Amino acid sequence: METKPKRPGAAVELIAVPAGRITLSDRRTRRSWPVALEPYRLAAVPVTQALYAQVTGDRPSAADGDRLPVESVSWWDAVRFCNALSALEDLAPAYRIRHEGAPGDGPEGEDVAWDTSADGYRLPTEAEWEHACRAGTTGPHHGPLDDVAWYRDNAGERSHEVGGRQPNPWGFHDMLGNVWDWCWDRYDPEVYGCYRVLRGGGWFDEHWSCRASARRRSHPAFRVDDVGFRVARSVPS
Repeated sequence: METKPKRPGAAVELIAVPAGRITLSDRRTRRSWPVALEPYRLAAVPVTQALYAQVTGDRPSAADGDRLPVESVSWWDAVRFCNALSALEDLAPAYRIRHEGAPGDGPEGEDVAWDTSADGYRLPTEAEWEHACRAGTTGPHHGPLDDVAWYRDNAGERSHEVGGRQPNPWGFHDMLGNVWDWCWDRYDPEVYGCYRVLRGGGWFDEHWSCRASARRRSHPAFRVDDVGFRVARSVPS
């Protein structure tokens, strides 16, 4: 019996993140809420322009460079990238995208559901993102901001190659600064509807936006030159 040859995948370095518990907070509403997390894996760096082009054939970014983070990508672009990368590696896609007038928030009535049992690539939840960003630390940054992040004071008004600043204690780069990361979650459905969470701050932001706890929101179709993403995968139970 012939076996189907596995297609060559794209190189993504994932770091195993242990289970834990994180308390999220929102300065706007002054709310805080605890979240328990199972183990998962998260990319060491944001998706690069080279990886995005390899998987999708597109180069949407305003800046140009294979090792620069991909930017000018929407939340929907990130979701489709995750499914495309899963297909490239013969993994079960994490997202089911429905069409034909479904009551969703995507282009032309698209809606998306997350299959939590799938082994494919996906966006991190914001709790997973903050847990990995903090890496056991408790302050607003995991080190001196100029050492760990590209932001307004040191970035020269542009993005920089991923991995150029010091990693956090678990080995993650660019969790703060360079580009914002799209997360899976809706920001506040009762107030902002379909808007999704952004985390981490970007190269154009002041220091107060580049904090482990800072939350931002935008429409899932929004694209701008300081917003990108990184991928995650669930660990089978």
